[in-house]
Amino acid sequence: MTENEPGLDPLKEDGRITSLNERLARAKSEEADRRGEGQQAGDRDYRMGNRVLAELIGGMVGGALIGWVLDRFLGTSPWLLLTLLALGIVSAFRNIIRISNQRSK
Repeated sequence: MTENEPGLDPLKEDGRITSLNERLARAKSEEADRRGEGQQAGDRDYRMGNRVLAELIGGMVGGALIGWVLDRFLGTSPWLLLTLLALGIVSAFRNIIRISNQRSK
């Protein structure tokens, strides 16, 4: 019923508003790129992968190296090497599990 009644015509969209919205969206995306927010998730995952790899290698190498040195001094070859290597692997996996359970910021 109100469709047939005379009244004010709705305003047509102004081209300046459309242009302003486009420029605002472009400025927001440029600012996000400048801050590095566009690549943030990929960089965070890359850093987490490097940290996991460092934990794994560090645990194994550290345990093996300390075990080998103690075996040389104490003459218990290869038992301390094997024991500390196993402890290094266990601690590395414990740290990896802890890293993977952290909430992403």
